[in-house]
Order: sequence, then C-alpha cells, then structure tokens
Amino acid sequence: MSDSPDKPRKAPAKRRSRKKPQPRVWRNVGLSAAVIFLLDQALKYLVVHVMRLDRVREIDVLDPWLNLRMAWNQGMNFGLFASDANMARWILIAIALAVCLWVGIWVGRAKPSRFAQISAGLLIGGALGNVVDRVLYGAVADFLNMSLPGWRNPFSFNVADIAIFLGALGLVLQPPEKKPAPRKRKATAKARTAAPQTARSQSGPAGEQAELPLDDKTRDEAGNSR
Repeated sequence: MSDSPDKPRKAPAKRRSRKKPQPRVWRNVGLSAAVIFLLDQALKYLVVHVMRLDRVREIDVLDPWLNLRMAWNQGMNFGLFASDANMARWILIAIALAVCLWVGIWVGRAKPSRFAQISAGLLIGGALGNVVDRVLYGAVADFLNMSLPGWRNPFSFNVADIAIFLGALGLVLQPPEKKPAPRKRKATAKARTAAPQTARSQSGPAGEQAELPLDDKTRDEAGNSR
C-alpha cells in the first residue's frame, strides 16, 4: 500500500504586530508656544520695567528701520480696533482664549503635520502672551516700530503679534499631508505559503513518489509484476 501523503501543515500563526505609539503632537505645540510666550513676556518686562520705555516713550535703535516706540494697545494686533471701553478688554480676552481652545481641540483631533503643529504653537503662545498683558496692565504692551525712509509707521507691535500672524498664516498655507500607501492584500502571501504545501502533499515523507495502483504497474515479459 502506498504511504499516505502528508497532511498540509498549518501556517504558523502570525505574531500580532504592535501598533507604533502615536506621535506626541503636543510636544511641538507646547514647546513652540512656551518659547514664544516666555520670549514675549521677557522682552516686555525688559522694555517696561528695566528700560522704562513707558516713561521715555521713544528709543532709536536703527532709525528708521527699527526703533522702540511705546504704545499701550487696547485693541487687537498691530493696534487694530483699539477702544477705551473696559468691556472691549474682556471681550478680546475671551476671544483670544476661545481661539486657543479651538486650535487645541483641532490639533488633538486632526493630528496635523509638524509644520502645522509649530504654527499652532506660535498662535497659542502669542495669544496667551497678549492675554497676560490685558490682565496685568489692562492693555497690550507694544514697543517695536519699523518704518522706511520718508515714511513713519504710526503703529507698534510686539513679539506676540508676530507669532500670531505667522502662526495663522502657517495654518492657512500648511502643505497637504501625504496619504499613507495602501496595504497590500494578504492573498498573495497566502498563495505563496499554500504552493509548497500542495507540492509536498504529492510526494512521500522522504520525497519519494507514491506507488501506483496494482493495475497500473508495469509488467515484465513473463507476466510477473516487478
């Protein structure tokens, strides 16, 4: 009797691939926001409390390209929508905090690219810097002034204003994210593992061919089976 062919062996169980930890999006956002916030507050403290620019009012650095001009801004960035009303102060604080909250929720849900994360951090850090000014001083401390020969810029700004502008521009112009490559189907892998098992089942345990049935055996000239 012919040896029974080997039963097809079961493919080894695949090890469960561990999912890679998700990138910590808040690392880039928090770091960029902290750098802008600390730099903005440090420069404002230096200008207001050390250099006494609120009393001196004007200090020429590279006239007319860069000068220090003290201005207490009760409006938005770059002196826009300034108002003497105390209610406007708290409305602008609420708007700034709402924008920071909205950007934070968007970053947590969308998990954008690193460029967008840094842009979001710039916007949040600058907005919080101006919020602290409104709470402490009642207005934002603007002291940077850039003009041109023959043209004097009437507005002043600060580091927080620059960060807010660059952050908002970066979020609008952020490059599109690359789509992940589609996963290959597992059918090709299963076909490759099934092919050697089929070939092995047609041979004996030691690679020998199975014996033919008795009717199909070749006979010699005397009629006796070999």
